[in-house]
Amino acid sequence: MSEVLDYVIVGSGFSGLGMAIELKNSSRHDFVILEKAADIGGCWRDNTYPGCGCDIPSHLYSFSFEQRPDWSRKYPLQQEIHQYLKHCVATYGLAPHLRLNAEVQRLRYLDEERLWCIELADGSQLRARFVMLGKGPLHVPSIPDLPGLDSFRGKVFHSSNWDHSYDLRGKKVASIGTGASAIQYIPQIAPLVEELSLFQRTPAWVLPRPDRRMSGVEQKLFALFPPLQYLYRHVLFRVHEMRLKAMQAGSFANRMASRMAKRHIEQHIPQADKRRKLTPNYMLGCKRILISNDYYPAVARSNVELIASGVSAVGEHHVIATDGTRKEVDAIIFGTGFEVMDALVPPGFIIGPGGEDLGQRWLEQGTTAFRGVSIPGMPNLFCLIGPNSGLGHNSMILMIEAQIGYILNCLDHLQRNGLSQLDVRDEVARDYSEAMQVELKDSVWLSGCSSWYLGKDGRNVTLWPAAVATYQKLMKSLPLASYRWD
Repeated sequence: MSEVLDYVIVGSGFSGLGMAIELKNSSRHDFVILEKAADIGGCWRDNTYPGCGCDIPSHLYSFSFEQRPDWSRKYPLQQEIHQYLKHCVATYGLAPHLRLNAEVQRLRYLDEERLWCIELADGSQLRARFVMLGKGPLHVPSIPDLPGLDSFRGKVFHSSNWDHSYDLRGKKVASIGTGASAIQYIPQIAPLVEELSLFQRTPAWVLPRPDRRMSGVEQKLFALFPPLQYLYRHVLFRVHEMRLKAMQAGSFANRMASRMAKRHIEQHIPQADKRRKLTPNYMLGCKRILISNDYYPAVARSNVELIASGVSAVGEHHVIATDGTRKEVDAIIFGTGFEVMDALVPPGFIIGPGGEDLGQRWLEQGTTAFRGVSIPGMPNLFCLIGPNSGLGHNSMILMIEAQIGYILNCLDHLQRNGLSQLDVRDEVARDYSEAMQVELKDSVWLSGCSSWYLGKDGRNVTLWPAAVATYQKLMKSLPLASYRWD
């Protein structure tokens, strides 16, 4: 018989660790954190490509209850974020609750026992009253199925699985994709390689990155006067909240941001042909807005060729673009991002009451979750960074903390009233999902481009449409009538 726990947390990134910390803080200690890898950290463990960093400032991309005065940069790099998460594990005593190399293959609801059975890749099982799904949307690499890729005799890897043993110096390299990861590693590898061919299906809007080193004086002041650091964090929060104005289609703020992005191209790209290829023909914000100071200077280099086309096929030693361009290369790097919502709950991963496959339901009926947290027909299962709780303008840590607080409110209500189970009502989740689409209809995110924000049905199931402060206020309330309590 498998062991029975009160709580099982899947994933050890910001979501999973934040949930674990707050369970401990609320005197709930019967939980485990299941992590598929040999170390904690989620995407900040996996992504080690050159130049990997965050596009949200350090003091905002960290837990509100665990502020660090000694961040080295305004915008943190991957290593520092990973170390911060390890610091949180040590500070809050989470190590005894961690089970590393414990990959969850399936969550299966046991109807008679009214428990969740967590099946692991090694064949072992756990049972739990509650499951918190914190594995995040950015962990399954998106690699296009290109004809001939298997025949390529050079080196191939995705940016999230960077092969540091492979020496790129003097090589001819193809980078497929020019998204958030690619614009960070391209400036790092461009000076090393003999020739870099960038295959770009659609250009991204790129704004300047106001990065700098945090001075020793700032670090000391923040350490001596913590309220000063909280004030700095609050200012950053408000500045990022104001960016939401630019997310309204046709707004003055959107037009101003577009002009700034175009000036950014003009300042760094002297070649007219490259400027034309790098200028998007869709509204700023429709796809993820990127920030970088060194991407355009890297593209302007003489050893970098920008091919405004996707890839149609791969040969033993070459890559062929859809426009017919053929490039002989030694290595192929995929900077093609991740499977986002499809990877959150793939078919067969969550089997609910009566044997219902949640992933299959989402494929057939659309992705829905009440407030991004509760899924109808999945009792005592909570999602972190679920549908329509992503952001395009501010720090995701703020959303995660709001969701954790909401989950704790649910658990408190159950405990106070001697109840054991909750399940959000179908019609409530459906109405909430429809309301999200109505809120999003005038945003840049539904302005007509193809984006990973959108599901297969064209609905935006990824982003929260309003201010973070609005979501934080919403999540402080617990609408009892929206749930079935038992």
